[in-house]
Amino acid sequence: MSVDQVRVGFFTDTSVCIGCKACEVACKEWNSVPLTGLGLSGDSYDNTGMLGADAWRHVAFVEQPHREEAVGGVANPPDFRWLMSSDVCKHCTSAACLEVCPTGALFRTEFGTVVVQEDVCNGCGYCVPACPFGVIDKREDDGRVWKCTLCYDRLRDDLEPACAKACPTDSIQFGPLDELRVRAADRLAVVQDAGYARAQLYLESPDDGVGGGGAFFLLLDDPEVYGLPPDPVVTTRDLGSMRKAATYAGLALATLAKLAFRRSR
Repeated sequence: MSVDQVRVGFFTDTSVCIGCKACEVACKEWNSVPLTGLGLSGDSYDNTGMLGADAWRHVAFVEQPHREEAVGGVANPPDFRWLMSSDVCKHCTSAACLEVCPTGALFRTEFGTVVVQEDVCNGCGYCVPACPFGVIDKREDDGRVWKCTLCYDRLRDDLEPACAKACPTDSIQFGPLDELRVRAADRLAVVQDAGYARAQLYLESPDDGVGGGGAFFLLLDDPEVYGLPPDPVVTTRDLGSMRKAATYAGLALATLAKLAFRRSR
C-alpha cells in the first residue's frame, strides 16, 4: 500500500440488515461468481449456508427462540428473533492466508485489501486452513481458491464495491477505515441506548487477534450467535518460533549424526 493511499473497507451494521440478499446477487453478478444456493434447507431462509469459493457474500439468518426475563415471578412465553448479517472476507490486517501462500497468488493491494490472483494460484490449498474465519475456499471444478476481492477492479475505477452499492438500507457501508471506525462507534452508542445491551463491534480494533479487519461489524449479540469465532487469532502467529525450533532441532540432529559417525570410525 502506497504511503498516500488510504486503507478502505467495509463496516456492516447488522442492526439495519433486512436479509434481502441484494448484496449476494450484486456480488455474483459483478464478479461472475457461479450460481449457488437455489434450494432451501427447510430449516431456514439461509440458503447460502456459509462463505465459500462460490459464495463471496453470505447473508446469515439467525432464527432462534429467546425468553425475556421473568416478570413478577412468572416467565414470559418464548418468542423468536431473527438476526441478519451479511458476512464477507475480513481482509485481515494480519492475513494468515497471505503469509502461507507459496506462489504469491495472494497479495495486499494498494487499498489494503487481500486479493487472490486466480492465474497465479496453483491450488495447493495452504491458505484454506490458515484462515481463522473459514472464508477462503477451493472451487471444485478447477481446484483454485476464490474469495471476496472487495471489488478490486471497481476500486481502481473509483467505484464502491457492488455489494455496498446494492444494499438498500446502508447496512454495508464502504469507505476509509478510519472514518468507518468513528462512524461505527457512534452507531454502537445509539444502538446500546436503544436497549441492545449486548451490541458490540467485531474486528473493529487493531488490538484484536488479527490486527483488526478491513471488514468489521456491529453485532446485536455475541459473535458465536452469528457463527463467528469469539476470539480469532492469526493462525501463523507462532510460525516464526516454530521455524526457529525446527532449525535448532535440525542442527542438533546433524551434530548428533556427525558425532555418531566419528565414533563409528
